[in-house]
Amino acid sequence: MTENKEELTELEFRLEQEELFEAKERPVPKRALLVAVHKGSSEKEEALEHVRELSALADTYGIEELFEDLCSIRKYDASTYVTKGKLEELVEKAKELEVDVIVFDDELPPSQQRNLESAFKIPVMDRTEIILEVFVKHAKTREARLQIELAKCKYQLPRLKRMWTHLSRQRGGGVHTKGEGEKQLEIDRRLLQRRMDRLQKALEAVRAQRSTQRRARDRNEVPTFALVGYTNAGKSSMMNALTEADVLVEDQLFATLDTTTRKYTLPNKQEVLLIDTVGFIRKLPHLLVAAFKSTLEEVVFADFLIHVIDGSHSSAHQQAEATLEVLRELDAANKPMITVINKIDADLTPATVNRLRIQFTRCIQVSAKTGEGIPLLLEVMQNTLADRRQTVNLRIPQSEYGLVTELTRKGHVHEQDYEGDDVLLKVDVPKDILHKVEAFAVKSEENQGNS
Repeated sequence: MTENKEELTELEFRLEQEELFEAKERPVPKRALLVAVHKGSSEKEEALEHVRELSALADTYGIEELFEDLCSIRKYDASTYVTKGKLEELVEKAKELEVDVIVFDDELPPSQQRNLESAFKIPVMDRTEIILEVFVKHAKTREARLQIELAKCKYQLPRLKRMWTHLSRQRGGGVHTKGEGEKQLEIDRRLLQRRMDRLQKALEAVRAQRSTQRRARDRNEVPTFALVGYTNAGKSSMMNALTEADVLVEDQLFATLDTTTRKYTLPNKQEVLLIDTVGFIRKLPHLLVAAFKSTLEEVVFADFLIHVIDGSHSSAHQQAEATLEVLRELDAANKPMITVINKIDADLTPATVNRLRIQFTRCIQVSAKTGEGIPLLLEVMQNTLADRRQTVNLRIPQSEYGLVTELTRKGHVHEQDYEGDDVLLKVDVPKDILHKVEAFAVKSEENQGNS
């Protein structure tokens, strides 16, 4: 028992020193061959778009030189993903280009990844691992770092054998530490599982804190609008255009991983909360959706969604559909939604705009960069709130003045006057609190006659 404890302590020290599970464990590769696979000519255009996006991810990660390869195959190989002949071609191409990493556009099972690395003799990454590394690079707050660390641990757990191989190569041979082979792997699995348990507990505490913050917001009943959309669609720019929140804006994928909440007053004096959220992407790994649950819950609990679409992108329609797919996974796709076609200051093709207008009935064209269309967006937000309210005339006695304060905060007051000790109001009341004011309702004629 004592010996086992000493082994764990020694390994924990080694893991911390060599940062086996950290982003720094392996330096960012310099040259990469990006591989996208498709079946037949009908899928070629989509595969081309996917490899371009993979290239943008790899560039954001920090890989300096990128080479692309589209592989047309009839069927996938269970052992090496691509067929033997295609694999031989890729191995030769990798040697000619002198790349130091291969990146596949799909998520690879651990066994395929190991077999491919055995063939290429260099590291092989998949789309999920690249996305994870980009998230690591952009995680700034403790919450974001906890979430991405948990996602990385979940990704690495079935791949520990592959990581031992990398470590062995770095040392030029076998790993000379106590408890080699399967014993070492088993100890590492226990250590990693223990680390995941600690991360999960820490994130549960974060979720509890967020839940407390949401309950405080709910007590104030200030309506919330969550900005959602594909990564780099312009959500943070939209947030800045509306609130001057100074949210980081970069022409990179996943530049924003943390939620930003700002109070905003609409032109009709109605207060709302705007929430900027993490961007979505095609083939978003499920382990990331699970790990970022506390962040994504801001979308789930929002009253309204503002779906921001990059109208200048050639795949705007597909990106919008990918966003909806993640929203469906979060059970948030049926929330009241305003769709915003952003970046109209760029060259938008009529075909793209028309297709989006067919797909989304409530569609507004704006430019977060120039401000064009923002007044219309604010008007639509006001109308969206009005749809959930009813205009009533009220006579409220001074003894119930707390209700006047609540209506001023939660509703929209059109007219306010005083008669004796009573307050006369014409106000838009949220339908979920109409029951509170029924006893003070008066007919419009009576209110006008007394004013």
